[in-house]
Amino acid sequence: MAGLIGTVTLNLALDVTYEVDELQVGGSHRVDRIRRRAGGKGVNVARVAAALGHQVLVLGFVGGVTGELVAEELFDAGLTALLTPIAGETRRTVAIVNDVDGDATIFNEAGPTVSADEWRAFLDRMPWGRMGVLACSGSLPPGLPPDAYAELAVRARHHDVLSVIDTGGDALKAAARAGAVVRANASELRAAVGEVVEVEEGASELVALGASAAVITDGPRGMVAASKKGVWRALPVETVSGNPTGAGDACTAVVAAAVAESPEPDWSVVLKSAVAASAAAVLTPVAGDIDLPAYRRWQPQVVVN
Repeated sequence: MAGLIGTVTLNLALDVTYEVDELQVGGSHRVDRIRRRAGGKGVNVARVAAALGHQVLVLGFVGGVTGELVAEELFDAGLTALLTPIAGETRRTVAIVNDVDGDATIFNEAGPTVSADEWRAFLDRMPWGRMGVLACSGSLPPGLPPDAYAELAVRARHHDVLSVIDTGGDALKAAARAGAVVRANASELRAAVGEVVEVEEGASELVALGASAAVITDGPRGMVAASKKGVWRALPVETVSGNPTGAGDACTAVVAAAVAESPEPDWSVVLKSAVAASAAAVLTPVAGDIDLPAYRRWQPQVVVN
């Protein structure tokens, strides 16, 4: 049986969505439809993993009144959480959805500064003995070291827990050197290893740096996985339209679940599920949700080379 999936969101947020008839810059708008829920990429991963039947534990920092709202929403959503209190106020993100064409305008706060003592408290509270895998994703709040994810990966390995880290740039390379399974999209990959590389080549470079495996989403071209055993590309089943913001998080959820079940999964099989889950997430209006019937329908249809 697979172990618990611990999802780390170091920059938790309260996601607020306003739906307006038409967005006019500089205008005044009446907001009749408002949604508020806990957010951040790691929370999206937890929601998808839970929807697919896996046990999850949400880990992160919370502070102030907004942090209380985040903790309450996680509880109401049935997601178990172990949250470390901080002095700063948890950030909010605001999305304004235009009903004319469905486009969303996003405002992301930077997040509260996390002190060195608060970071140590978070590390000391990690329940390593309960976890089958640690999945880390999202931005880092001010105050944390740029190699925070890599430090988590090293600590996880010390406790015989594998990690899946979704990040970009120098943090992506640091996570690879720490032996994690790394996750990124094609643009994040190229920012880390070079703008002119093919995705397959870049994924292999991350494995050469020390990553257990690299799984890279490549937009309409599908998805690539690389490990020491080879490189695979999965092709999308069909073109889907909708909200793409949670597609990468759905992929991370599937990868984390696979690693929790086996430290060396069959990546050709994982890619089938990851592509189907990513596409099924696009069909839902809110990141962190997944269209389960579409996922189950598409999974066996995905072609992997």
